[in-house]
Amino acid sequence: EAFYVVFLSGRNQVIATEKMFEGTLTSSAVYPREIVKRVLELNAAAVILAHNHPSGNTNPSSDDRAITQKIVTALRESIEAAVHDHIILTPGGGHTSMADLGLL
Repeated sequence: EAFYVVFLSGRNQVIATEKMFEGTLTSSAVYPREIVKRVLELNAAAVILAHNHPSGNTNPSSDDRAITQKIVTALRESIEAAVHDHIILTPGGGHTSMADLGLL
């Protein structure tokens, strides 16, 4: 799995898109403090998170939900930055928006 972050300005313009973490076929270690650090470095106001599920399953796992909430909390409470979405991508173009599912 690979974990990407799209960094956005206060006007929701893309500042940068970066692969922040990379793991194995079934998991990726994600560190919220590294995302907070990069948001501050880029002076971003919001982010969109994205990672892939090589299995082809677009459903958010319990780990996906837990790390998303940790990132949302870290950004909101420490630096007042927003998470607009966390998108799960699969081979062949499948995707799921955690925002659309009401999980943010």
